Amino acid sequence: MYDSTYLPTPIGLFKITGSSLGVRTVQLSEKQNEVEFSNLPEDHPVMECCRQMEQYFKGERKEFDLKLDWSGESDFQQKVWAELIKIPYGKTVSYADIAERIGNPSAVRAVGLANRNNPIAIVVPCHRVIGKAGELRGYFYGLDTKMDLLRLENPVRFAEQGSLF
Repeated sequence: MYDSTYLPTPIGLFKITGSSLGVRTVQLSEKQNEVEFSNLPEDHPVMECCRQMEQYFKGERKEFDLKLDWSGESDFQQKVWAELIKIPYGKTVSYADIAERIGNPSAVRAVGLANRNNPIAIVVPCHRVIGKAGELRGYFYGLDTKMDLLRLENPVRFAEQGSLF
């Protein structure tokens, strides 16, 4: 059984689940109002994830240092997610780059599917993966949210273009 709690962030309320094995999920909650916050011990992986995500959204954290629980997930997905963690804060790579890095350059679509099925949003930064030509591609919380996260991490590169007139 997994323990869980909720974390309000600038992009919505996240439900974080995990156990002593590590964080299992970080996902936007479908319930944005009726939630129960847990009283887990401070050293529980779920609570540590909350602390680190709060620091991330304040711009104080660029890397997460958490135990992650990917048990039961396919080897391919775990390879992809392990590569996502290596993408530096404020940088982006393409789906093709990830396919190359895992030694399977023809697996671009499968990489995209693994990205889509990433259960640990933000901590495993699938938002840093974009199309080969630099375009934003699907994000399970919408392209606006993906752009918000990219702007948080790199406000110069992903600044909104203002109107001249």
